[in-house]
Amino acid sequence: MKRIFPLLCALLLLAACGPALPPENSDRLQIVAAVFPAYDFARAAAGELADVTLLLPPGAESHSYEPTPADILRVQRCDLFLYLGGESDAWVDTILSAIEPQGEALRMIDCVELLEEETVEGMQGGHGHQEEDHQEEDHQDHDGLGEVVGMDEHVWTAPRNAAAITRSVAERLETLDPENGETYRANAGAYARELEALDRDFAAFFDTLPDRTMVFGDRFPLLYFAEAYDLDYYAAFPGCGAQTEPSAATVAFLTEKARGERAVWYIEFSNHLVADSIAEAAGTETALFHTCHNVSRADLEAGVTYVSLMRANLETLERYL
Repeated sequence: MKRIFPLLCALLLLAACGPALPPENSDRLQIVAAVFPAYDFARAAAGELADVTLLLPPGAESHSYEPTPADILRVQRCDLFLYLGGESDAWVDTILSAIEPQGEALRMIDCVELLEEETVEGMQGGHGHQEEDHQEEDHQDHDGLGEVVGMDEHVWTAPRNAAAITRSVAERLETLDPENGETYRANAGAYARELEALDRDFAAFFDTLPDRTMVFGDRFPLLYFAEAYDLDYYAAFPGCGAQTEPSAATVAFLTEKARGERAVWYIEFSNHLVADSIAEAAGTETALFHTCHNVSRADLEAGVTYVSLMRANLETLERYL
């Protein structure tokens, strides 16, 4: 985030001659969302009553994102700024402490109960199977758990959480625009019911499976999803892991776990080289699970939603589990 303060110095010039920004005195609420889930939930709750802007560029990774001067000005001017509030958007705190926002901010992690992110057996950075000459395993390795590395921020990945966040957004919009509060609540309620139906469909599907194990040759930002449906999982890296090259021991461990599975999973915008390697060695296929953290420009322009992406995930699960 070394660029942020030089960027702040450019704000005055940007306001004078930069690209078009929302008017400072617009009659419509201006909502800025740092990541796609927040954008989607705000869009659903606000309906036609507000302008919603996605800050993270399509296809970008929030962990390495650096805001532009225009982004900072949008955050400063908006009526409501929605962001995750975790490690992946730590840059937000730098912005908010360096400017004087005109509106309010809401963190998604404040809308639901948080879970502790952990390194599980076989995961890079965990305790189990990380050293080829390791002869003894402690209790944590036997029950598949490793060290706690912080609170998991990927709260939106469970549809029930997504419904709760959508309703929280509507509540905040009502405080900003009481005259249209009933509409915000109705919009959010309708979308929350779609999310709750999605949750029931996932639960019904997983209830048909004698084995609920998924092997990810990738990061695993799906702890809330796994907890919601009592899934067992193995992965190369934790959800916010910055590593890209797993150890030989990790690859060997995941390959063994993938034998007999119908797919090794990877997440969106991954090069899925690790998943490909594991799948080839295990004699199986690879499959995409979209975490909904961000979308491509084509998907954004096509109007994809959290619900449509998760419905596609359900179809893929039905094929490969």
